[in-house]
Amino acid sequence: MAKKKKKNDSTEAPDGSPEEQSNTEAEVSADDENKTVTLSAEEQLQQELEASRDEAQKNHEQYLRTLADMENLRKRSQREKEELAKFGNETILREILPVVDNLERAVDHAVQDEGASGLLEGVQMTLNQFATVLEKFNVVPVAALGEPFDSAVHQAMGQMETSDYPPNTVAQEMQKGYLLNERLLRPSLVMVAKAPETSTGTEVPEDNTSDDDKS
Repeated sequence: MAKKKKKNDSTEAPDGSPEEQSNTEAEVSADDENKTVTLSAEEQLQQELEASRDEAQKNHEQYLRTLADMENLRKRSQREKEELAKFGNETILREILPVVDNLERAVDHAVQDEGASGLLEGVQMTLNQFATVLEKFNVVPVAALGEPFDSAVHQAMGQMETSDYPPNTVAQEMQKGYLLNERLLRPSLVMVAKAPETSTGTEVPEDNTSDDDKS
């Protein structure tokens, strides 16, 4: 007679007790939380890195602007220094010009007076000295007589009828003008030529015929 298989009264326990399962779930939750914290830290570092890059870019641009401003300031200071060297004596040189004018008038008067040869020599010498001083400071006369009228350097005092000069050219210089380092120091006071009028009121046309053609 076959023996009955003895039944095991104790049933096999499932893997892990409830306490162990709870600990496992807690560990998984902690791992997830650590991953979240780690991810948040990385994102924060990335944001801080981007902010630092933006700040560095702004600082670099500000540096370039400051550098450009300093260069412009240096150039402006250099220009002002050069301007001062060229035109710093402008006021005193302008005050000297009337003295030169009077000396030139004295020379013109002495030339017409035969008995003033001694005076002419002394005045001419003084005038030459003034001319040398003006030239030393780059003061030169404005070209006027016979030149086309130029309002930039000539000041018209009126018009005069003449056939000696073409119309709209300087026919007479009443007072010399001067340039200081190619900048106008004083304009020339001039009379501007215009064609003479006939008795009928019409202007005489300019005769451009050469002497050979007339013959």
